[in-house]
Amino acid sequence: MFFLDNKRGKLNAANATNEENQTNDKTNESISRRKVLVTLGLGGAMLAGSTLVPRFASAENAQSNSNGDNQVLRVNNVEELKSLPSGQLTDGLYVFVGGYNNNGDGGGKLVRFVAGSTKVDNGGTVHKPINDNGRKSPKGEGCFEVVHNGVGDFRWFGIFDGSKNADEALDALINDPSIYRVEAHTDLNFVKRHVYHRSDIEVDFHGHTVTTVGIELNTLDNPFGAVLFFQGVATGVTQIVTLSEDLIEYSDIFEVADSSIFEVDSWWHAQIKNNPSGGAQRELDYLIKVTEILDATHVRFNYKLGWQLAKGRLITYKKINPAFRCHVRNMSFIGIPVPPNGTSLRPFPTWDQIGSNPVAYEFAVECDASGIKATKVFWPVVMRRYNTHYVTERCQLMNPEERDWGGTGYLTQQINVLYGHVRDCNTSNARHLNDFTCAAYCMVENCHGDGDEYGPFVTHGQFEHDLTYIGNSGLLSFANSGTTWGDSAKRVTVKKHIASRIVASKRLTDLTLEDCHAVVTYTKPGVKMANSGSFWVNMDGLQMRGCTAQEMVTISKGSSRAKRKNIIDSCSFGMLKGYEIARPIRSGTTQVGYTPSNGELTILNSEFYNVEDVTLGSINKLTLINTWFKGLPQVGGTVKVGTREIIMQGGGLVDCCFLFTGAWDKVGDVNNAKNKPDQWITIDGGAVFSGVNGEKAFLKSVDPSNVITWNFGNYKSIAADVNIGHFHIQGGMNKLKAIGSHFTGGKYEVADGAFGSGTYFFMTSCLEEGVNRAALPAENEMVKHSTSNFSIS
Repeated sequence: MFFLDNKRGKLNAANATNEENQTNDKTNESISRRKVLVTLGLGGAMLAGSTLVPRFASAENAQSNSNGDNQVLRVNNVEELKSLPSGQLTDGLYVFVGGYNNNGDGGGKLVRFVAGSTKVDNGGTVHKPINDNGRKSPKGEGCFEVVHNGVGDFRWFGIFDGSKNADEALDALINDPSIYRVEAHTDLNFVKRHVYHRSDIEVDFHGHTVTTVGIELNTLDNPFGAVLFFQGVATGVTQIVTLSEDLIEYSDIFEVADSSIFEVDSWWHAQIKNNPSGGAQRELDYLIKVTEILDATHVRFNYKLGWQLAKGRLITYKKINPAFRCHVRNMSFIGIPVPPNGTSLRPFPTWDQIGSNPVAYEFAVECDASGIKATKVFWPVVMRRYNTHYVTERCQLMNPEERDWGGTGYLTQQINVLYGHVRDCNTSNARHLNDFTCAAYCMVENCHGDGDEYGPFVTHGQFEHDLTYIGNSGLLSFANSGTTWGDSAKRVTVKKHIASRIVASKRLTDLTLEDCHAVVTYTKPGVKMANSGSFWVNMDGLQMRGCTAQEMVTISKGSSRAKRKNIIDSCSFGMLKGYEIARPIRSGTTQVGYTPSNGELTILNSEFYNVEDVTLGSINKLTLINTWFKGLPQVGGTVKVGTREIIMQGGGLVDCCFLFTGAWDKVGDVNNAKNKPDQWITIDGGAVFSGVNGEKAFLKSVDPSNVITWNFGNYKSIAADVNIGHFHIQGGMNKLKAIGSHFTGGKYEVADGAFGSGTYFFMTSCLEEGVNRAALPAENEMVKHSTSNFSIS
C-alpha cells in the first residue's frame, strides 16, 4: 500500500506500517496543496484510496500547515462540497471530493474554489456552493472548479451508466479548451446531436456502449447529424479565378487571382466549376494547404492535381479554419430502430430523421476514428467530407437499420477527401464498408465485408484518382454511380483481394488488379448472387496479373485516356454461356460501361475455361501469348470472334472453336457489310488445337460478307475425329497463308467461291497426317496447296 510521506515529500512503500501508525495519531493533520498535486500526477486512483483520507483536513478542522500552504479539505461527495460553510470558502481553497454520490464511486476529483468566478454550474467541472440559507450563491460569489491535467471524466458529472443522459457533460468537457482528452469509463446515452468547432481533443469511450435512446430528430437528409460532429469553420474570405491557361495534371502549382491573401500554412477549399454534363462533375474539390507563394498569381498547394483543367474554367477558393486532431476512439455504438422502408420514397416525412450515427467530420485535418463498433446505424458510422490526412481503423458495422436508401448503411463515407487511410475494418450485411467520392491518394487495407451483395468497396466516379486497396475482401464497384458525378476514376490499384464481383466498367483509367479473385457467393443457401464470380473492367490502361474469376470476365471501353498498355497476365477465367469476354457493338451497348472494346489488348499466360458460348467482341488487336481457351468438358465451346485482329503465339484451343463473325464496325451497323473492316488471324509460336467442339471446326467463318486474312505458322492442329475441320471457310473474301504448320486427322473445308478474285490460298512446308484434303479449292495462279507439303495418309 502506498501513502504520502510528509517528511520526505515522496511515496514510500517500505515504511507503510510506521506511517499509518503515525497518521492514526494525527487524524486531523492536513497536507499541503503542493503535495496533493504531486499525488494527482501519479493518478487519480491514489487519491481515492483510504490511506490518504487521514492526511486531509476535514471540513470542520481546516487549518494551514507550517509551510503556509493552503490546506486541502476532504469531503465525501459533491453534495457535501456544495454545502461547505461560506466562512471556509477562501479564494484558492482546495477540496478533495471522494466521489460524486458516495466516497469511492469513481466520481472523485480535486477542486479549487475561485472567488468571484461567474462560471455556470455544469454539474461536473464547475459547482456553485449553496449558502448558509440553503440557496445557491448568487452570480459572482465564486464556484468550485475541477483541478485536472487535461483529461476529463464523465463520472465527474455523476454519470455511471446510460440511465442519465450524458449530453450536457459532453458539451462541458469538449467545450472546455483546457481539456484535451475526454474519457468514458461507463456506458453512456445521448439524446442530442452535437456540433463542435474546436481542435485538439480526443474522446475515448474505452469500449463502453453508447446508446441514443430518445435522441432528437435529425434534420432532413443529413448524414452529418451524428452524436459527435467536428466541423471546421469558413472564414468568409473567397476568391474566384478564371484559368488563363490549362492547369496540367500532376501540377501542385495553382493559378489564383491575387496571391496576396494567401499565406503559407493556410487552408482553402478549392472547387472547380462543374462540367455541364453533370451537376457534380468536378475534378477539383478538396481542402488543401498553401505551402509556397510563387508569384502574384500562383500558389503551391499540398496536392498534385489528378486531372487536367482546361483554360477558361473557374476555380473558387474559400479560406477555412479546419478542425485539427479531433479523435474518437473505442466506442460500442447501438443506434435507433427505424421502420423498414422497402421503397425509394420516404414512407413518412420524418422517417430518415429518426436514426442515429456516432461520428462525422467536415473540413477536418488529422482527425482519426478508431475502435468504433456499431450496429443498428442509419447514416454512416464515420461520415467525412473535406477531410485530409486521417486514419479510420479497427471499426466495425454489423446489420445497419437501412441499406437501400441512398447514403445509409455505410461504415464510412468519404466525400472530397485526401490522404486518408482506412485499415483493419469490417462489415456484415451492410451497404458499403468504404465509399470514396472525389477522393485522392487514399489507401484501404485489411478490410473485410461479408453479406456483400451491396458492395463493401465503392467509388462514385467523381474523378477519384490514385487509390490503393490491399488485402481486402468484398465486392468492389468503381466509378459506377452515374453521369451526375462523371463516371470517372484514374489510377486505382487493387492487390490481394477476394470479391464476389469487381465492377470497373465505366471511365476508369489505369486500373491495376493483382492477385484478385472473383468467387461465386450466395445471398442465402442455394441462391447464387447475380453475376457473382465475375470481373467487369474498362480497357483503358488495364493491367491484370494473377487474377481469377469463377464465372466471367467482360471487357468494355468507356474511355481512352491511358498511355500504358492493356495487359492481362497469368490469369484464369471461367466463362458462363452467353456472356462476353469483350463487348461487341450492338444496339443498347453504347452507353458508358457497355461500350465496345476497341483498342489493343495483350493476354499472356492465361486461361479461359468452361467455354460454351461466349463473345470476343470489337477489340482492334488482341495478342494472345501462351493463352488457352478450353471448352466445357464433353460439350465443347464456341468463341464468337468480332475482333479485328487476333495474334496467337503459343497456347491454343482445347475442345473449343473460334467462330469468326466479321469485325464489328465503328457505327454499330452489324448488318451493313460495306462498313465491316477486314479481320486477321495469326496462329504461331507452337500453339496447339485439339479435342472436339459443337462447330466441328477449330477455326470457322460462315458469314458471306467476311473479309479475313488467315496466317498459319508453327502450330499444331489435332482433330479428334474425321468430322473436325482444322479450318472451315464458307463464303466471304479470304487470304490464307500456311507455312510450317502441322495438321493431324480431320479435314479442311473450304466453300466454292471463298477464294475468288483478289484473294489467295498458299500452303507450303506443312506436315499433314491423315488429313482429308478433298474440300480444298482447285489450284490456280492464286491457289497453291500441294507443292512442298509433306502429307502422310
